[in-house]
Amino acid sequence: REPVSGLEGLSTSIVTDLENFKTHKRGSVSVREGQGVVLLCGPPPHSGDLMFSWIFNEYPSFVKQDHRRFVSQETGNLYIAKVELSDVGNYTCVVTNTVTKTRVQGPPTPLVLRSDGVMGEYEPKIEVQFPELVHGAKGSTVKLECFALGNPVPSISWRRVDGVPFARKVDTRKVSGVLDLPYFQQEDAGTYECVAENSRGLNTVKGKLSFYAPPHLIEKPQDVQKSIDDSLVWECKATGKPKPSYRWMKNGENLEPTEERVQVANGALSISRLTLADMGMYQCVAGNKHGEVYSNAELRVIAVAPDFGSTPVRSQTLVKEGGDVLIECKPKMSPWGIISWKKTAEPLRESNR
Repeated sequence: REPVSGLEGLSTSIVTDLENFKTHKRGSVSVREGQGVVLLCGPPPHSGDLMFSWIFNEYPSFVKQDHRRFVSQETGNLYIAKVELSDVGNYTCVVTNTVTKTRVQGPPTPLVLRSDGVMGEYEPKIEVQFPELVHGAKGSTVKLECFALGNPVPSISWRRVDGVPFARKVDTRKVSGVLDLPYFQQEDAGTYECVAENSRGLNTVKGKLSFYAPPHLIEKPQDVQKSIDDSLVWECKATGKPKPSYRWMKNGENLEPTEERVQVANGALSISRLTLADMGMYQCVAGNKHGEVYSNAELRVIAVAPDFGSTPVRSQTLVKEGGDVLIECKPKMSPWGIISWKKTAEPLRESNR
């Protein structure tokens, strides 16, 4: 009742892109009619994501996937739940790099029938199963694979263990060896079960699907120009799961507040009594275990000589004899300086009168 597999002489070194398969032949795989079989692809050294398909005998005759035949996009292996006479022939694994579109094909694997009878019926044996814990990123398409060998050919069905029905975005008409969960969200997290069943029995596998979200900034600091002695408050907020933590950098180095006037709390940076030394390029960094995001903002601190251009002192003020008078002096300057008054070139001093 055990499946048969065949794989010989495959390289295991690591390189970039996609290498060629070894050119020597693979041994034939011999099975009884009615038996299940797994043909191993064994992709060559590569980097990046791959896509797998299988040629049956000669190009362009590719194996068509159905309830009886399945190509795993995780391993590249070809699974035939129950071998029939029409399956006899040569099988060639075709590997494509999804980014560069580079394509290579392996040496053919002959599938032959044994002459010692037909395989009897047996219960499903799940050969393709998803991990016990699968991490799904927010907005991604999560694919769960499940396929079983058996005689009669097992049917594959899926369900959520908590009994929650699948969302309408899941096309249950196409569900067989692969469950597609598009635009993955928090509510899609949970425990999923694959059920393989035929007239001889059933088997199941379960796995937990967890939700995560890399940090995403929703409030960013903006470039600002301040005067000496002013105060600065920059807010930095991000969403994510797990909840992001924050840190600040100044001119490419981690900002470690050494003065009481510089405070960092919950993503916010505040600086009181600004000085020229506070000028620079600041970065807010929000991160969790799934990544980090950065936001840049420049702080400019300016020094301004006293200037009465926008707030001049009134050249003439009328006042009733014996009354009070207020003459305002509000020059624009940074930092704030010393203000003195003169009357007819004579300095004025405070008095009690």
